[in-house]
Amino acid sequence: MKPPPSSSASRAILLRKARLSPYLFALLVFIFLVTLLYGEDFSCTFGQFDSDHHSHLHTISTEKNSEKLAFAIGETERGCDVFKGRWVRDKKARPLYEEWECPYIQPQLTCQEHGRPEKEYQHWRWQPHGCSLPSFNATLMLESLQGKRMLFVGDSLNRGQYVSMICLLHRVIPEDAKSMKTLGSLTVFTAKDYNATIEFYWAPFLLESNSDDAVIHRVTDRLVRKGSINKHGKNWKGADIIVFNTYLWWMTGLRFKILQGSFDDEEKDIVTLPTDDAYRMAMKSMLRWVKKNMDPNKTRVFFTSMSPSHEKSFEWGGDPNGNCYNETTPIEDPEYWGSGSRRSIMGVISEVFSKSRVPITFLNITQLSSYRKDAHTSIYKKQWSPLTPKQFANPVSYADCVHWCLPGLQDTWNELLFAKLFYP
Repeated sequence: MKPPPSSSASRAILLRKARLSPYLFALLVFIFLVTLLYGEDFSCTFGQFDSDHHSHLHTISTEKNSEKLAFAIGETERGCDVFKGRWVRDKKARPLYEEWECPYIQPQLTCQEHGRPEKEYQHWRWQPHGCSLPSFNATLMLESLQGKRMLFVGDSLNRGQYVSMICLLHRVIPEDAKSMKTLGSLTVFTAKDYNATIEFYWAPFLLESNSDDAVIHRVTDRLVRKGSINKHGKNWKGADIIVFNTYLWWMTGLRFKILQGSFDDEEKDIVTLPTDDAYRMAMKSMLRWVKKNMDPNKTRVFFTSMSPSHEKSFEWGGDPNGNCYNETTPIEDPEYWGSGSRRSIMGVISEVFSKSRVPITFLNITQLSSYRKDAHTSIYKKQWSPLTPKQFANPVSYADCVHWCLPGLQDTWNELLFAKLFYP
């Protein structure tokens, strides 16, 4: 029989048994660091998605914070996703205003003035499954903006949402107590009695680009400068509410040109990236800017998802050579997702936002807007160039299936913004 080990020998045996493998130790340290850096202490969570139909689509919804968000006065009904629902015809409650009542709508969006023969597109109300959207309250919005600055930043689609917001608010403001001015990239609507401004800033990529002129920006060979968000971001500082968007201008193909130096360099250092990677770069830049410049206890930041286009009517069972022209009713298929909305971009947003601690509310307007093939400006808008006889003979060739008539769909985007601002 072996003699029992001494106490010192016993301790040595226990230490050898308890000692971690260096590989296991390294793995545990790595997991700890990843958890520390990318913990999901974040106001946006990514819900489940239909693997059969939307395998690359991530739906983002606002998470209930432990602390009350700025501007919040209540909560959305538990279990209600206001971005999932259906369009209901409601001629009594829609439109929320008349086109002629709002002098701020650009001629590119005044479809009735430019000859649209029917108004059916104005009479649809978004009805979430299992709950209802709170009614848009212009007085509450203006009182909440007392002494504050609300800013929309992005492209012409975000400008459309901005104009919709002005149309929803201006009727409760006396004529001599409001004004609108544009200077370069910035348009400012002032509600004087509230000492409040609602503004739009043109920055289609958020980063500096060769398309930054607010008027002359039709550039075919688009170029975005890496790490340049402060070029525009210096003009956003001090905003209490910011609504960002960027999507359409990135969609020139599967690859995109990125400038690594300065636009002033004689020999420019340009690299070409997959479009998804270039877009990812912009999302990360935006989140870094928000983290550095926005106080989450006093301000709110929103990001509006991609606005869909309707260029191919065969995708919803229509004419194989058609588009949104002459469409007067929404798409009824709840699973419809057209090629005008790139699923991989939703995946990029999901990936980047989920790794961030930056508090941001995602306005997921893509699916609900995808149903609205009827709501585009089509041919009923101001044309920037005289139409040729060939174009006149084929309206499909010049129909605008990107932008939206006002009043119309973008008023719903602002109802959703209102809901998430006051009832997150």
